[in-house]
Amino acid sequence: MSNFYHKFNYNRRALWSSRLLALIIFICIFAPWLANDKPWVVCLEKRCYYPIINNYSEKDYGGYFLTNMNYKSSFFNQIIKKEAGWAIWPPVRFSYDTHNFDLQSPAPSEPTMQNLLGTDDQGRDVLANIIYGMRISLWFGFLLTIISSVIGVSIGACQGYFGGRFDLFGQRFLEVWSGLPSLYIIMILASLIAPSFWTLLFVMMLFAWPALVGRVRAEFLRERNLDYVKGAQIMGISHKRIIFKYILPNALVTTMTMLPFLLTENIIALSSLDFLGFGMPIGSPSLGLLLAQAKDNLHAPWIGISVFITMSMLLSILIFVGEGLRDAMDPRLDRS
Repeated sequence: MSNFYHKFNYNRRALWSSRLLALIIFICIFAPWLANDKPWVVCLEKRCYYPIINNYSEKDYGGYFLTNMNYKSSFFNQIIKKEAGWAIWPPVRFSYDTHNFDLQSPAPSEPTMQNLLGTDDQGRDVLANIIYGMRISLWFGFLLTIISSVIGVSIGACQGYFGGRFDLFGQRFLEVWSGLPSLYIIMILASLIAPSFWTLLFVMMLFAWPALVGRVRAEFLRERNLDYVKGAQIMGISHKRIIFKYILPNALVTTMTMLPFLLTENIIALSSLDFLGFGMPIGSPSLGLLLAQAKDNLHAPWIGISVFITMSMLLSILIFVGEGLRDAMDPRLDRS
């Protein structure tokens, strides 16, 4: 393990990329605390409120309605002045679905001190949408990569270990399944099924799992003929134990190096579907939907530039981390 860290740290580009990726993940996890149209704390004369955790109605602040409090309204400002209260706001005072009705120019408006990256054509803050869009993209990409990898590794392991007819029929099915136009099928299914995070994840998982089957199958075909595997079979150890305890740890070395690249592909696939209008529901925070807005509003270049820099940085960081993992797990590279 120490040798792995030594070889990974030797690649300075991968090391700094991993640190930036950790920072991005931290920002995405705490996105509601960093970009929100609700204050962290509101303190008046009588008590303190925590709007970012709990929902409060206007009646809770002395109003007459049971609707959720609008913290950007004049009513809330009057309460603050009347009771000499104060509020602590997040760094970005907008959520991904917050419409700014106090723009100085028609939407999409250019960057200002209030909206650091400007707004889209609906008056929503671009920076808040980028933060929440990265959160959705990474969460979707990680889930899809993990689920598809588990399925692909399991099928590839069984094919390579048992061989014979199981491997033959499995390969023929894999050839047919991989030859299907997955993008068109996903677009057709997305148009028939109401799009949501989980339905889109399930549909894309159907075509993402074959990515690792070939690599894992090849490793198991090589490992199953080694002496330690034949010895375990002679001793009567179950096939399940041999596969998952003895062979799989050796086969996972090449598999782990592929995960960052698969994650990158899955993020690009989600953004492409969102850009074409077959991805997340309208109104969801999405980098692909922001790209579509940039295409429809060429007179507002700040949208396209912001999304382009964000996606380029995110995908490049993932690629650099993948290269670092690949080099760290390569026994042929000696960094001592």
